[in-house]
Amino acid sequence: MLPWSAELAGRLDHHVVDSALLRGNPLGDPHERPLMVYVPPGYDDAPDRRYPVVYVLQGYTGHVAMWLNRTPFRQPYPELADAVFAAGDVPPVIVVYVDAWTSLGGSQYLDSPATGRYYAYLRDEIVPWVDEHYRTIPDRDHRAVTGKSSGGYGAMVTAMLAPDVFGALATHAGDALFEVCNRPRFPDLARRLRDMYDGSYETFLADFRGRLAGTKEGDLELLETYAYAAAYSADDDGTVRLPFDDTGAVVPEVWRRWVERDPVTMAGRPEYAEALRSMRAIWVDAGKRDEYFLDFGAVAFRRAIEAAGVPDDRVCFELFDAGHGGIEYRYPLALAWLARRLS
Repeated sequence: MLPWSAELAGRLDHHVVDSALLRGNPLGDPHERPLMVYVPPGYDDAPDRRYPVVYVLQGYTGHVAMWLNRTPFRQPYPELADAVFAAGDVPPVIVVYVDAWTSLGGSQYLDSPATGRYYAYLRDEIVPWVDEHYRTIPDRDHRAVTGKSSGGYGAMVTAMLAPDVFGALATHAGDALFEVCNRPRFPDLARRLRDMYDGSYETFLADFRGRLAGTKEGDLELLETYAYAAAYSADDDGTVRLPFDDTGAVVPEVWRRWVERDPVTMAGRPEYAEALRSMRAIWVDAGKRDEYFLDFGAVAFRRAIEAAGVPDDRVCFELFDAGHGGIEYRYPLALAWLARRLS
C-alpha cells in the first residue's frame, strides 16, 4: 500500500463555492466553501456523454479536505472510489464531496437558526452548481446522497426532505434511533457540566474556544451534543435548547423536537414514507460493535423502510463486524451498488 497519494484513473477537481445561503450565518462561519468533484475515467474523452451523480457527506467534525487524509495501510475514499470505476465493470458516475462543517463541528445538513441553512445550501446551491459546471444527468433518478455517521444522517433526512432532488441514498452507521444513540449520554454530560463548568454550556463554550481543542476530558462529547441541539432544537431567534436538565433527565418538550428529527421517526410519517417509496435504491449498513450503538439505529431504519412499503429489491442492508471507525472499505461497495442502479 502506497504511503502517499496514488495517481487517479479519473480526475479530482478542487473548487470553492460562494454560498449566498451561508453568507451571514449565525456562527460567522465561512460562506465560501471547498467542493471536490471527481469525474470518472473517460469523462474528458466523451464530450457528449452525461453522468449520474453521487453526493458524499462528511461525518461530525468532518470537513471536505479530510477525505484526502491517509492512515497506514489504507487508502482514502477518493482513491477507493476511483478504483471502482477504473476496473471498468461499474457504470461511471460523478462523485461530489460536500463541505458542511461549522465551528460547532457540524450542521447535521439541516437548516437551523442557530447554525445556518445547510440543507438548502446542499439542495439549492451545490446541486445546481454541479449540474451547471459538469455533464450530469440533471434529474432525481440519477442522483444519490451518501454519508457516514452524521453524514449518513444527512443522507437519510435529505433524501426524505428532497425526493424531488435525490432518488437514492446510502447511510453508513448513520445517526438514527436517538433514544438509543443519544439519550443515554445525557446524565454523564450533565455531570461533566456540573463538575467542570458550573453547569453552564456557555462557560464550557467560552473555555473551549479559548484553548486548544481536546485538551480537557469530555470536550468532544460536550461539543457534539451541543451541536446536535443547535441543529435539532434551536428556537427561531437562535437560542439553543438542550434536551436534558441539570440532573441529566430529559426535558420532554425539547426531546420531542429531537425525536421528530430522528430518521426512524421521520420514516413513519406519511409524507416521508412516500419519499422513501420513491427511492430507486437505499443502502443501509453499520458495524455490530459500533460504539454509539448505531447498528441498532440501522436495524430500526431498515424496519421503518420496510414498514413504509419500500420493496426489498431496492434495499441493501448489512451489519459488518466492525466498530464506528475505519469503515472506508464499505464506501466503494455502496458506491458501486448505487452506480449500477442510477445508471
